Amino acid sequence: METNASGTAGKPIKCRAAVCRKAGEPLVMEEIQVDPPKAWEVRIKIVCTSICHTDVTFWNMDSGPLAVFPRILGHEAVGAVESVGEKVEEVKAGDTVLPVFRSNCEKCRDCESPKRNTCSIFGNRPPSFGMPRDETTRFSGVKDGEAIHHFLGVSSFTEYTVVDVAHVVKISSPIPVDRACLLSCGVSTGVGGAWKVADIEQGSSVVIFGLGVVGLAVAEGARLRGASKIIGVDLNPDKFEIAKKFGVTDFVNPEACGEKPISEVIKEITDGGADYSFECIGLASVMTDAFNSSREGGGKTVILGVEMRGAPLSLGSYDILRGRTVVGSLFGGLKPKSDLPLLAQKYLDQELNLDDFITQEVSFQDINQALDLLLHGNGLRCIIWMDR
Repeated sequence: METNASGTAGKPIKCRAAVCRKAGEPLVMEEIQVDPPKAWEVRIKIVCTSICHTDVTFWNMDSGPLAVFPRILGHEAVGAVESVGEKVEEVKAGDTVLPVFRSNCEKCRDCESPKRNTCSIFGNRPPSFGMPRDETTRFSGVKDGEAIHHFLGVSSFTEYTVVDVAHVVKISSPIPVDRACLLSCGVSTGVGGAWKVADIEQGSSVVIFGLGVVGLAVAEGARLRGASKIIGVDLNPDKFEIAKKFGVTDFVNPEACGEKPISEVIKEITDGGADYSFECIGLASVMTDAFNSSREGGGKTVILGVEMRGAPLSLGSYDILRGRTVVGSLFGGLKPKSDLPLLAQKYLDQELNLDDFITQEVSFQDINQALDLLLHGNGLRCIIWMDR
């Protein structure tokens, strides 16, 4: 992928960005300045991006320490390296890259461990609204120089962004850029949850609470692992037809269960409980339902949804004693720099279904249309093209 680095490297760039100025209000298309990358940083020309529910959560957030404005949201994207700062060696101008929210320095104890996908240098820090090493911003308004905050180390709702190299994954395979875009968050979280966190084996029974992109990606991962029964739980019955494309064999609408707890319905379908139960919504009450739907003596519950209120879980101690387990995971347990290229290759080998996740496309100018589609539950992923 080509980019004009020679004329802009080391200089500020003026470009368009969709800025979030107030909670719950439409993003504002503005001209901003993007400063050159400092040491360990990469400036990226975004090719396409998409909106996920985490973006919506922060877009709606009107109070608390994380409600910071103005900011540039977006963390699922693909782009080309425009220029790099000092000490950056793993990528160069023109490389196709995924900016990812999960840091992966590859040098710390946790990054080197095969058991964890956190980063002990960057991953355990409090949320930053700037760059991770110095907490300053690379974005400012052209008209007044106002500082504009970063988001999750990525900020992809802009034609150019600056990302720390620990958040950059080089993609060398010839995967289409819109398919690659999906791998920088939602799809990878679900597939990784099925493969690396749960490690689903052939013939297993699986139940998935929430059939958004993450939940359907769990189903896709379970399908590829040979699960015999994949149950989707969602309040929207229209999701079942979509879910069949990703291997879901049974569908349960909790509102149609009457007085019977959803966990009892799942136990009836699976003859005692699911071998693997996934929560992909982010509600403590649903996490409890997912746990209660798992099988005694070894059922495993994987929590992939983010409970933004931090509500506690209520689990029976005897249920734990009888062999059930529960584990949480960010980004599906994947290590971005080593695992995402493997997923890209799985797509090229016609094993991993990415095509059916893309249901709409819009131009960058129409980004608020993409936001509305997600808010109303229309489709899965809407690809937002910067230059179309």
